[in-house]
Amino acid sequence: MQYFATEAETIFYQQPRTFTKLDSPDILSYALGATLYMPASMPNIIEMVQSQKYQDLKSFVIDLEDAVGDAELTSCEEKIIEDISALYTLYVHNEILLEDLPLLFIRVRSIEQFRLLTSVLGKQQEVLTGYVFPKFTARQGAAYFEILEQTIEQHQLTLYGMPILESRDILYKESRMEALFAIRDVLRQYRKRVLNVRIGATDFCGIYGIRRRVDSTIYDIAVIRDCIADIVNILGREEDDFVISGPVWEYFSNERVLKPTLRATPFSEKGALYARKALLDDYLDGLMKEVILDRQNGILGKTIIHPSHIRIVHALYVVSYEEYVDATSIIDNEGQKGVLKSHYANKMNEMKPHMRWAQKVLRQAHIYGVYNESADFASLLLNASVGGSTDDEAQQQDEHYSRL
Repeated sequence: MQYFATEAETIFYQQPRTFTKLDSPDILSYALGATLYMPASMPNIIEMVQSQKYQDLKSFVIDLEDAVGDAELTSCEEKIIEDISALYTLYVHNEILLEDLPLLFIRVRSIEQFRLLTSVLGKQQEVLTGYVFPKFTARQGAAYFEILEQTIEQHQLTLYGMPILESRDILYKESRMEALFAIRDVLRQYRKRVLNVRIGATDFCGIYGIRRRVDSTIYDIAVIRDCIADIVNILGREEDDFVISGPVWEYFSNERVLKPTLRATPFSEKGALYARKALLDDYLDGLMKEVILDRQNGILGKTIIHPSHIRIVHALYVVSYEEYVDATSIIDNEGQKGVLKSHYANKMNEMKPHMRWAQKVLRQAHIYGVYNESADFASLLLNASVGGSTDDEAQQQDEHYSRL
């Protein structure tokens, strides 16, 4: 993200930090943020990257799977090879630097396609951060990661894999535990290559013919909530500490039936209820509620399919000053005290039970920053130079999404 100095001082106690694909995976796994998916058929992908059109964009995925029809698959494969080759040429000639690139991934459709792309692209994959593996199972997953390892070794690359959990054996209760434990074994084997574990809730919902409304969240759908809980239970344990990313937010429509969930108070306190109305007009309050619930359930990172969602997600990932003070206090007093009253005298901070929470908060703060004591997500969203879009940009975003 980019900010003017005075605005940054007003909003942030600790500013967000920059990173590149060459940073440690511990940092990158937290840095994915709002990951924008776009179909491989999308024109001008390279121009978008080179111009840094969306300055807040931290990561994006070029999709060869669900976003591409069978009839256009071959042409999209050819296009993605051309696009990555063009991007690599710009990189080799120093017309674009690695630190200027968002974390770039390709979602492949099959093991065969993955093998083809890695073979054809070769060293040109240096501009990629990795690949996304759909319909991930233990058996297919092992094959994906084996090819990834071979590619890394052959071309001396830094690449990661991100599995998407979206298959029936994970959703169906009678097979879920066996499937998740088998997947965990595979991910443990290739731990240093696993950047993030993603949840394909759209596919899960499709199996039951369910779709969440714009006014609700994925956690309101009981069968999906139950599955997400088990995924976090198995893969989010301390001994593995996989970062688990939240399901895609798929709405940008203009139909509302239920009462909005976006609180008015943070905006009214700043004399900016008009900004809240703008968010409601874009029907982003459901996204905000879901991101908050993601975080509450130990999930960090969000798949998005419209650029207007980027600033919303990242504003909610900035750590509050109170969280930061609590986390710092817990870390600083490790081994010295068992329990302390919080700085705000409104909660109890226990050193041992809250230690892992504190560590995760400080990792998040390292990437997304910390709000000043008097600032919050509304402060960031109200600042046009930080997160706003011009009318032309808004039109371009809608044109982008209309192609999906």
